[in-house]
Amino acid sequence: MSEIMIFWLALAVVALVIEMATVNLVSIWFVAGAVAAFVAALFGAALSVQIGIFVLVTAILLIFTMPAARRLLQNSKQATNSDRIIGQEAVVTEEIDNIKGTGQVKVLGNIWSATSFDNTVIPKGSKVTVDSISGVKAVVKIDKE
Repeated sequence: MSEIMIFWLALAVVALVIEMATVNLVSIWFVAGAVAAFVAALFGAALSVQIGIFVLVTAILLIFTMPAARRLLQNSKQATNSDRIIGQEAVVTEEIDNIKGTGQVKVLGNIWSATSFDNTVIPKGSKVTVDSISGVKAVVKIDKE
């Protein structure tokens, strides 16, 4: 095996390792380009042809598949179990004070750290509704009765 063939294989492996580490479609196209150049080297193509094949395959895949792949990744966002608390009624178990950084609610049988949607202090025992989730905290609003 020639040095250039080893180079193409090494490039493919490095790009594949980067892709596996990031899983964000960063370098998968370079893997394909390096493999195509390796195959060209196997058939005795000149170095300039190998480089041309690498650039061409990588560019074609980037141009034609990257937008679709990005959309696919964005649309594959999965709802988590935490999303089910949004819109649920909760009871404040520890006074919610955004300035002090305190507050907890019990919702669907679980205790969540909580913040107030509109920065009002919400006393313990109040009934609230979960508006959203911010990080690991439930963002709540006081129920209007």
